Amino acid sequence: MTARAGITVLGPEAAGDGRAATAGLIAGAAVVLGARRHLLAAGVDPAEPRAVVLGPLAPALDRLAATEGPAVVLASGDPGFFGVVRCLAERFGPGALDVRPGVSSVAGAFARLGLPWDDAVVVSAHGRDPRTAFNVCRAQRKVAVLTAPGAGPAEIGAALLATPGVERELVVATDLGSAGERVERVTPAQAAGRDWPGVHVVLCLGVDGAGGGGTGAGSGLGSGVGAMRVVAGAVPVAEGGWGLPEDAFEHRDSLVTKAEVRALALARLGPRLGELVWDVGAGSGSVAVECARLGAAVVAVERAEDGVARIRANAAAHRVDVAVVHGSAPEALDPLPEPDAVFVGGGGADLPAIVTACAGRARRTVVVTLVAVDRLPGVRTALLAAGFTAEGVQLQASRLAPLPGEVTRLAAANPVFVLWGTRVDPLSGELA
Repeated sequence: MTARAGITVLGPEAAGDGRAATAGLIAGAAVVLGARRHLLAAGVDPAEPRAVVLGPLAPALDRLAATEGPAVVLASGDPGFFGVVRCLAERFGPGALDVRPGVSSVAGAFARLGLPWDDAVVVSAHGRDPRTAFNVCRAQRKVAVLTAPGAGPAEIGAALLATPGVERELVVATDLGSAGERVERVTPAQAAGRDWPGVHVVLCLGVDGAGGGGTGAGSGLGSGVGAMRVVAGAVPVAEGGWGLPEDAFEHRDSLVTKAEVRALALARLGPRLGELVWDVGAGSGSVAVECARLGAAVVAVERAEDGVARIRANAAAHRVDVAVVHGSAPEALDPLPEPDAVFVGGGGADLPAIVTACAGRARRTVVVTLVAVDRLPGVRTALLAAGFTAEGVQLQASRLAPLPGEVTRLAAANPVFVLWGTRVDPLSGELA
């Protein structure tokens, strides 16, 4: 940590002309850091020797550290919200900072729509893998994305189009607070088909069943109309835990992943907000729904038409979004976005080929359940050949069941093999 005192961080409202106190701070600063537009708005000529036009952050912080005397950093909106305060505090310490925030771009965008945002997920794409932002938009119904090159309105729209059945409306807020401010409601297809110059925040909102624009109510605690919320942000909807009983899902002829097996599969899949999970051979969609309840974006692939309908019904019953693809693996997997984790159910003769296709695309984990011992070697070979580990157990549970006379017996369920693989980095030898 570099010793440095007297750094004032100003949001745009605080830095505006006509505010004598902040104008005096800027006029008396030995160094003024900011984007070109912020410098000009504050009346600072970017060509002045004391002005530092922000590009790469590290050289700007070095200049700040090397300059004695008071310093002013001009920032966007609330600089403590995905902003420069984090880097400044890490470099100079929180005690060196006098932070005077403006209104964040996220707050401004929701204000333009007249919507609350305590139930929204906010994700930044600046300097980060854009897939996280895309997957949060797929999984949650009220999201604000702080955009970046490669993760702007067009790319977000294209990512949503790649997951059929996940209905969203995008609101693109451009250059908020400036004379050129624009707020536009567009479909993902419209967003994907345009160029978007300017500085954006994108709101990704759920669409109601009638096809109109929904309020984008999140899936967290107290997100209903008029409800008083307790916790800000989206809270995973997995009230009541996970590994739900089979009767929590609509299914046919008991063709549903049993709760004990599903619990282990979920533990190995590790579904989480910002990631994408495939459920291949989804059946009733119980694994897909549980992954979505834990915050992940999910694509379920199912070849039976009645199975597709059941998956959609189960997702609706549990108030989560699951993109459903009607088709047979591995061919149906080709157009899908890259998954972080994959669950493969079933055990037909084509299982090794399906596992091979899934392992070729998964970023970190593949989990497979099957009942036929004959299929085990093929699955293990497919995982190992793709650069994964290959671990597994035979899981057999016996449940308490009542007998006449108020006594209880153990009722054994059919044994199931659960195999999983984790990708191994070929250079470091470490697990993904």
